[in-house]
Amino acid sequence: MSRNQLAELKKSVAPFASSNLKSSIWQIVNSILPFIILWYLAYQSLSVSYWLALPFIILAAGFVVRTFIIFHDCTHGSFFKSKKANRITGFVTGVITHFAFDKWKRSHTIHHATSGNLDKRGTGDIWIMTLEEYAEAGFWKRLSYRLYRNPIVMFGLGPFFLFMVDNRFNRRGAKKAERWNTHLITASIALIYGLLIWGIGLQAFLLIQVPVLFISGALGIWLFYVQHQFEDSYFENESEWDFVKAAVDGSSYYQLPKVIQWLTGNIGYHHVHHLSPKVPNYHLEKTHEETTPLQQVTTINLWTSLKAVNFRLYDEKNKRFTGYKAAKKLKRQENVVRPAKTQVSS
Repeated sequence: MSRNQLAELKKSVAPFASSNLKSSIWQIVNSILPFIILWYLAYQSLSVSYWLALPFIILAAGFVVRTFIIFHDCTHGSFFKSKKANRITGFVTGVITHFAFDKWKRSHTIHHATSGNLDKRGTGDIWIMTLEEYAEAGFWKRLSYRLYRNPIVMFGLGPFFLFMVDNRFNRRGAKKAERWNTHLITASIALIYGLLIWGIGLQAFLLIQVPVLFISGALGIWLFYVQHQFEDSYFENESEWDFVKAAVDGSSYYQLPKVIQWLTGNIGYHHVHHLSPKVPNYHLEKTHEETTPLQQVTTINLWTSLKAVNFRLYDEKNKRFTGYKAAKKLKRQENVVRPAKTQVSS
């Protein structure tokens, strides 16, 4: 697409960037209420068998993901027209999902403004090194990167680090309002945890809440990971980077089964969301269906998305993801070229 076509595309989705009060309220009801009911049913099932409780736990985790999408929309100011309503709902859903509203709003806004920009990585995104960066990095940086990108670490330990560490502490330089918002949400979580432990006991609480956090966190990280890391994804340096092109070509359409699509709040239409963050999640599918150019974006499904696990480094020269072996090969080539240049100069 030309720049003019990209600009027109952004304008074409503007009519969908408006919330509907009834839809928003109904989504709150059909997301948070089922989560509470499922959590309670899981607790009641413990007296019979943990295996009986497990399906309720898994479903409860799914509704945490759906509740996170409400939180996510509130940070964009797209769930309600009222700024105050977005902040209040964002706070409540932040407590349920264990995310600090102001802190995440800032980092996620930066993510939207820099997604696919190789010169502005590092805030609100998944750590991605280029092939050349990795080849030139020292041992400890390469080791840190490989641990970070390891699926066991990212999807196994990642949820607990995200919920219990990263979301609980303020960034350096955070303003007073942001710091207090983080502390207040953390204090609210601690209060609810305390009341639940007092009411049902520590063991029952941990048997339910730990897997709920783990499953919902792993699913959330996976969704965020896979929708920006796929074959033919968009990455450019600042001089060539374009916001609309980054949204359309750098965010996938994750075609999910209808039940999973509903539980994940249509976030599979990630290209639409990045193109216009003001489109509420319940309008994303309609926007995609009624805007023809958006139907031409890269589409992935549950099966093809699994390839993303093997994406390690971004090859700027060939515009694709590659593995660590390519970095070793590049390093060997550089080691051959350097001595040759030294001999010529001498």
